[in-house]
Amino acid sequence: MFYLSDAELDKLLLDDIAYGDLTTRALGFGRQAGKMTFCRQKAGRVSGVAIAARLLQKLGLEVMIKEQDGADVNAETVLLTAFGQAANLHQGWKVAQNVLEWCSGVAQYMAQMLASAHEINPLVQIACTRKSIPGTKSLAIAAVIDGGGILHRAGTAESVLLFANHRHFYAQPDDWAAMVTRLKYAAPEKKIIVEADNIEEAFAALAAQADIVQLDKFTPEEFAMVLAKQQILAPMSLLSAAGGVTLLNIAEYVRAGAQLLVTSAPYYAPPADIKVKLQPV
Repeated sequence: MFYLSDAELDKLLLDDIAYGDLTTRALGFGRQAGKMTFCRQKAGRVSGVAIAARLLQKLGLEVMIKEQDGADVNAETVLLTAFGQAANLHQGWKVAQNVLEWCSGVAQYMAQMLASAHEINPLVQIACTRKSIPGTKSLAIAAVIDGGGILHRAGTAESVLLFANHRHFYAQPDDWAAMVTRLKYAAPEKKIIVEADNIEEAFAALAAQADIVQLDKFTPEEFAMVLAKQQILAPMSLLSAAGGVTLLNIAEYVRAGAQLLVTSAPYYAPPADIKVKLQPV
């Protein structure tokens, strides 16, 4: 479980309910006791339950979690229920539903990518980039993990990744070995990842003995070509496939020999269908 601060939760709530629910207020039943149930309409992976529960609890509702984040559930499965005054139930309804739908959609897509890859090679890992939709980072990280994926890098201080835009500022931008050596010295506890934009750069990064060479927007055929050379140039290095890796083509990259894939695709997955029912008790 990942921790979201009260400030993050409050922002999610305030974006929608800062001034209450006008419809409920106008109809005059806000103090009536009620129950709210969240169900996943179709079978699939679940994410966002713990966050949705905290959101509802902040509104003074009594919450019962029925399914844990990261679980695969059947269609019509109840994920959580909430009890309390009708005004508070209606205020929490859409905020919690949006979190559950978006997070479960991301987790589902990641789980499907892994399932497709693992049919070919059960050792494959899929890492999600930090290019999440602005404002969704905390939710996105939790959803990726719930889907079975790993994080590529949560922020720039977390890992070392040498891009072409870094090399442009280096005194000798074509001296790959010097840059990799300097990075290893400056960050001895980190793996040194180097991104290559073409086959020539990939061979240069391998010759420099980078720990990981990230092949950006390489075709599966190009990836296989570099992989064959990697065994000779840098047998201790790892290749990762990045850029444009989706559910539609991941199997091709795994068949080409990729064991580590880097993607942003899950963040843009269709949201899951979460049905919400409110009723008096």
